[in-house]
Amino acid sequence: MGTGFLNPIHVVFLLVVVLMLFGAKRLPELGKSLGAGLRQFKDSVEGGDGAGKPPDVLPPGAGD
Repeated sequence: MGTGFLNPIHVVFLLVVVLMLFGAKRLPELGKSLGAGLRQFKDSVEGGDGAGKPPDVLPPGAGD
């Protein structure tokens, strides 16, 4: 146990290296872009273009 890639020491070391490479200010931007990219990939794999998703905002009178 503890010899694999997800060893806590390896994870901490990786996080420190990423922080040093990109800086603290760029990490949120990288997270957002990574999340958006994964979301687009998932949608393309599922064959969806967003047409089946319910609208974010209901049209007037729809909630009555």
